[in-house]
Amino acid sequence: MSADEKNAIIQIQNLKTWFLVTKGAFKKVVGYVKAVDGVSLKVYKGEALGIVGESGCGKSTLGKTIMLLEKPTGGKILYNDNGTFKDVTQFNKQETFAFRKKVQMVFQDPYSALNPQKKIYTSFEEPLKVHGVKTQEEREAAMQKVLKMVNIQPEYLMRYPHQFSGGQRQRLCIARALVVKPDVLICDEPVSALDVSIQAQVLNLMKDIQKELHLTYLFIAHDLSVVQYMSDRIVVMYLGKIVEIADSKSLYDDPLHPYTRALLSAIPVPDIHNHKKRIVLEGETPSPIRKPSGCAFHSRCPNRMEICKTVDPALLHRGQNGHMVACHLYDDKVEGKSAVKMDGKGSALEERADSDEKY
Repeated sequence: MSADEKNAIIQIQNLKTWFLVTKGAFKKVVGYVKAVDGVSLKVYKGEALGIVGESGCGKSTLGKTIMLLEKPTGGKILYNDNGTFKDVTQFNKQETFAFRKKVQMVFQDPYSALNPQKKIYTSFEEPLKVHGVKTQEEREAAMQKVLKMVNIQPEYLMRYPHQFSGGQRQRLCIARALVVKPDVLICDEPVSALDVSIQAQVLNLMKDIQKELHLTYLFIAHDLSVVQYMSDRIVVMYLGKIVEIADSKSLYDDPLHPYTRALLSAIPVPDIHNHKKRIVLEGETPSPIRKPSGCAFHSRCPNRMEICKTVDPALLHRGQNGHMVACHLYDDKVEGKSAVKMDGKGSALEERADSDEKY
């Protein structure tokens, strides 16, 4: 086993999650929604891996598939269990139960993540009972420990969810995920439903908890500023595929994929004197049921070429520190490429140099 594999806690290999599209009374299959379509990825121990993209790109489905909340159509999810990689997709019921103790999830909506008919105490106690914490003293000690981490008073355990604010509910959801002592925390848009002032508190809290418990985060979000603050590495997804992977600094300082550059150009700059060039993409995101041939982004790309219509680019190393991109612009074998220049601030200055064809 290589050093790279030893440091990985999760390896995803060609993962696919497709949903059937049926029609008529007899439920005839007429297509598939390819929410996750051939994703390969390594998640390293102790890192915060951000996953970004437009709504519908498949980032939340990827997180749910890793948790086995969605059944994968194909591929493998390998989990590093004390030095041995085991395929999660082949787990039986007992193995899945043990896996879910080690990998927990914080959902987007704190209002629906807690049972409104049960007190917070019960919501915390049930997972501890299920996972073998037998005595009430041990369970209450575990509850008080995680509540202290998220700055919630222990006496609040006897309240119902409706008696808390949105920020408090999300902190309770984080605490409930931590109470069984997981190794990995999958955070699906954990602050998108909160006010901006509360978002900052929750994000700082999560960073402190990660440092204290040496957790691994998969941080799914569409707010690029939040992802930059939270993540060590960032994965950019488009229509179920990964188009770029880089460490946080490299991605924001020198984005390679045209889609990544367009996303970054939309981040507001808190300076009225700094006029940032906005890259506005043409058209709408294609349907995941009927994806374009070749590169899925070619119908909206300002740098598209003829090869983009027919050949899907592979995700390859095209930079330092493991920077990877899936784009023909960086393929040395492709002739007549567009020249792509950067202005040093993350804004792209594109020059068409290949063709006068109109799209």
